[in-house]
Amino acid sequence: MRIMKNSVFGYVCAALVVLAAGPAAAQLKLPAPSPGAKVSQEVGLTDISIEYSSPAVKGRKIWGDLVPWEKPWRTGANASTKITFSRDVTFGGKPVPAGTYAIVTLPAQKGWTVVLSKELGLWQGKTYDAKDDVVRVPATTAAIPLRERLTFLFSNTTDNGTTLDLEWEKLRVSVPIQVDTAAQAQANIKAAVDGAWRAPNAAARYELETTKNLDAALKYADLSIAIQPTWYNQWTKAEVLAQKGNYTEARKFAQASWELGEKDPNFFFKDAVAQALADWKNKK
Repeated sequence: MRIMKNSVFGYVCAALVVLAAGPAAAQLKLPAPSPGAKVSQEVGLTDISIEYSSPAVKGRKIWGDLVPWEKPWRTGANASTKITFSRDVTFGGKPVPAGTYAIVTLPAQKGWTVVLSKELGLWQGKTYDAKDDVVRVPATTAAIPLRERLTFLFSNTTDNGTTLDLEWEKLRVSVPIQVDTAAQAQANIKAAVDGAWRAPNAAARYELETTKNLDAALKYADLSIAIQPTWYNQWTKAEVLAQKGNYTEARKFAQASWELGEKDPNFFFKDAVAQALADWKNKK
């Protein structure tokens, strides 16, 4: 009887040990066969990044065997490899809008093809379909010393372009990427200059509405107008002058604001300007 009780007790203890180990086992982390990897490159004003899984050679024959010729390949392992462009680029000589795409390759003994697909769920319940291609471009190949793990690199990077390299086993596959940095820089300059009036106008409104420092508000309003006259800074100055009791000048700037703003769909002080012109009509 005592032996039976001891046996039951032993089984119970063993079961408790297994149950206690369950959560720990579930949290066990081991090296992934194809670990995740990321690489990014700034090219002029454009950010390019790639997220992929990196399988190893492990003594296997890769090209034409593990990776068959002439069949769509995820260009990595696990989920599809993804490339992201922060701005429009030229990929392999073809225009590609800013965005994220899946990289699909068609390996061949003579001439690889690289595809950017808009379907990001490839190899995760989605199969490759050419109708999802954004661009399809030829790639150059070159022999290299053994690289055990599949790796994406950027080379020959300048302000206007870079080369995307895929290296694995003893092969490198390359596609050039170009960006129009000069045009992007000019657009940034224009946006900065066109918006330069905003900061002093915001300062003028702060002084007008919060601190009630009318002299400071007038100074900032004048600075904003000197940079670029707009309906908004003209109205700001009109309000400041009215607060100072100079309605004659206030009407002039309110009228200027009205003339600049009446064709602007964002003339959100339209009613206030119209009311001020009516109210200040006979004030000096």
